[in-house]
Amino acid sequence: QVQLVESGGGLVQPGGSLRLSCAASGSIFSINAMGWYRQAPGKQRELVAAITSGGSTNYADSVKGRFTISRDNAKNTVYLQMNSLKPEDTAVYYCNAERVLYGITINSWGQGTQVTVSS
Repeated sequence: QVQLVESGGGLVQPGGSLRLSCAASGSIFSINAMGWYRQAPGKQRELVAAITSGGSTNYADSVKGRFTISRDNAKNTVYLQMNSLKPEDTAVYYCNAERVLYGITINSWGQGTQVTVSS
């Protein structure tokens, strides 16, 4: 099992910045990739950014150039640096860890942290 603990959400003005953190514990070495998803009211959960164990990253088009995902393997932590925040970024952000074992994908999720971008 993988346990994920998130922190860093909050209220920020448009154009501001936040950094989300997600600390993983448990079966850490079985994780193939980690990422951040978000879900706004009335919308589906969407992938924001992801990073593989090899360091490859990918981003949703809506956040490219503004958000950066990174990791600290020593701390078993993944970060999402969010700059130039827009009201459209308002959502609950969820940390995700993906494990692929014997062809089976297993996803673990954090509890979610609220990000609100408003004046």
